[in-house]
Amino acid sequence: MQVVAPGFTADRSKPQMSEGEWATRCDLAAAFRMAHHLGWNDRVTNHITARLPDNPHHFLMNPRGLGWHEVTASSLVKADLDGNILSDLGEYSLGPAGFNFHSAILRENPHLNCSIHVHARAGVVIAATKDGLMIVDQTGCHLHGEVAYHQFEGFAEEKDEAPRIVNDLGKKMTMIMWNHGLLSVGRTIGEAVLYMRRLVDACELQVQLMSTGAEIRRIPEDVLDFTRSQINKKRQSPAYSTEEWKMYLRVVESLDPSYRT
Repeated sequence: MQVVAPGFTADRSKPQMSEGEWATRCDLAAAFRMAHHLGWNDRVTNHITARLPDNPHHFLMNPRGLGWHEVTASSLVKADLDGNILSDLGEYSLGPAGFNFHSAILRENPHLNCSIHVHARAGVVIAATKDGLMIVDQTGCHLHGEVAYHQFEGFAEEKDEAPRIVNDLGKKMTMIMWNHGLLSVGRTIGEAVLYMRRLVDACELQVQLMSTGAEIRRIPEDVLDFTRSQINKKRQSPAYSTEEWKMYLRVVESLDPSYRT
């Protein structure tokens, strides 16, 4: 029996959609399920968005009111980058903050196709420290030179803040929003998930290190730069994010295949 999020239909004929849109919906729903599984979000707030491959001016995001463990392919909302909602929301709505700056990121960065914003606890802790993230291990080196910062301005739902978020992000793949949370972007859904996984893990590691009270051994800047150059070579391979993403898809499939409804 199919399990479908309340208020939505799993009938793909209503409305008609391309195979590309359906595939993106399934991948995006899987990203929500995996993010919930990893403990990044256990509420009805925060967002993951994905651009549609056959219509780059349209994107998908989650309706406010569904937990991330409830999101399905058919429950995702379609909108355009001009702010028009193209889906029937039913009893749900779109979070104004997420809709505001996620659409701006995709609109101003045509090479990006996914953005993720979470309030993972360790990320909020690091966002509330004076100096932000420290790169202290090999895995964290994936983030060297890829972490932007944005000043807290209150709820990020004011239209005039979106350009500042876009400007602060620049060409980096992740952002720590001071006193707020974490953001990652990607050329694919899998790449955005990979960067968020790296960012959350790095924040968790730093919180654990700080809790010991021990002096933290820092990686020399030249070693960080060299390791980053090694990683840049790996990024040229399509396998950089796809191998890990395929593993996440298998995890989600084993947990609950209803995400594809």
